Amino acid sequence: MIKVGITGQSGFIGTHLFNMLGLNSANYLRIPFEDSYFDDEERLNSFVTECDVIVHFAAMNRHENPEVLYETNIGLVDQVVRACSETDSNPHIIFSSTIQEERDNLYGRSKKEGRRLFERWAESSNSKFTGLIIPNVFGPFGAPYYNSVVATFCHQLTHGEQPNIEVDGELKLIYVNDLTRKIIQIIDSTSDKSEHILPIKSVLVEHSDIEKVSHILDTLNSYKAMYLGKGEVPDLSSSFQLNLFNTFVSYIDHARFFPFSTKISSDKRGSFAEILKLRSGGQVSFSTTRPGITRGNHFHTRKAERFAVIKGMARIDIRRIGTKEVLSFLLDGDSPSFVDMPIWHTHNIKNIGKEELYTLFWINEHYDPNDSDTFFEEV
Repeated sequence: MIKVGITGQSGFIGTHLFNMLGLNSANYLRIPFEDSYFDDEERLNSFVTECDVIVHFAAMNRHENPEVLYETNIGLVDQVVRACSETDSNPHIIFSSTIQEERDNLYGRSKKEGRRLFERWAESSNSKFTGLIIPNVFGPFGAPYYNSVVATFCHQLTHGEQPNIEVDGELKLIYVNDLTRKIIQIIDSTSDKSEHILPIKSVLVEHSDIEKVSHILDTLNSYKAMYLGKGEVPDLSSSFQLNLFNTFVSYIDHARFFPFSTKISSDKRGSFAEILKLRSGGQVSFSTTRPGITRGNHFHTRKAERFAVIKGMARIDIRRIGTKEVLSFLLDGDSPSFVDMPIWHTHNIKNIGKEELYTLFWINEHYDPNDSDTFFEEV
């Protein structure tokens, strides 16, 4: 079992990595970290002694005074190095740097010089160090106006604000799940003693997509028009479209948006209600559930999913992993409506009526039945 600590554990990438490691608790022991440790030398020293691997994410990304940003980031690296030196600890340190290293700005300089500081420490202490030079990262739960332009656009479009493009350049992007998988591969190499494994190295993380800022905004605007306006699922035929969609959905106020009611057409034959209209494929199925029975209590990390009750009474509960707030939705088959399950949200559906419950399910077409994306946790 590898003992892994993450500085900046509560941040955007730190949260995703912490959760991903938690999916395989047999291989990784997550050493808790709080930002307050940087104000408590004893707790920081204790933290570094417990870790086989430290992933150093803690940093300031934006500040109105670039000098403050620079000094903060260098200072955080200094503190980790000093804690390791004072306690004679030699964990494998993985440092998140950025492709902005070569730009003439203090943020890029703080990352480049921070990486050099760790390299010198690793060389003097005969320790292992990996510096990651990372492209622009996007994904669910990023902080708008701070983590990425994608996060900012998603927040603005789901909160009645008007996005603005300052510079319409091309962005080299990586989805946060893809990045965390790469980091976990590096964590796994910690115990590899092979001669070809360099103890000190820097890695340029490959981007997965190159997109113009204007194209990203156009795509997100189409998601807003189709999904928020009509309840339609947009084209998710590429991995980038699916990742961007799952990111967009994470910014919606689900408590206000769902259940989404659909129009009913009735005549002498009965009634018709459209539950799902999509611009790409997918898998649609249905289930029956007996009174009092609960299905689910699991979550997904990449699979988009929709539940629609067409007969009976149901309660759907969802809770974001790592939080305590539970959102509950009541659905009645007499008034067809649906609720979508965001990724990284554990969810269930319970038959709260007296008759059998009929539920339709849709999952996106990238779902692979041979590659499980279902992880069990109680709502």
